[in-house]
Amino acid sequence: MEKEKKIIGRTDKVDFPVLELKDIDAKIDTGAYTSSIHCIDIREVDQTLQCSFLDATHPEYNGKKFTFKNYDITAVKSSNGKVETRFAIRTQITLFNKTYPITLTLSPRDDMRFPVLIGRKFLSGKFLVDPQLENQSYNL
Repeated sequence: MEKEKKIIGRTDKVDFPVLELKDIDAKIDTGAYTSSIHCIDIREVDQTLQCSFLDATHPEYNGKKFTFKNYDITAVKSSNGKVETRFAIRTQITLFNKTYPITLTLSPRDDMRFPVLIGRKFLSGKFLVDPQLENQSYNL
């Protein structure tokens, strides 16, 4: 028996408990395979990855530096066809009062409207997207 899929809208607010981030605006993007989060000061030092999430213009920015020992390097193709190499981390995301594992690529998204993009690799098997809706999880 297939489990019931939640209906999510085109945007929502999500929490990343491990990263200490709450109510972060996210775009639900079925055109994107991977999920991404806005990150600054991304550095690889002595086989560890260091970065800060969001930036000083975001109300949830706390300037805290995070260090990851487990991370990957992946190739991501943008909508314009350009391939970019990015770091990827595994963390947790909370939607509809449930916490899921998620892989996020790290990217400076300061020129984007949403600091988080949720792609189909995460959505698949869990959610159906209704583009007429917004903030279905947040409004619970």
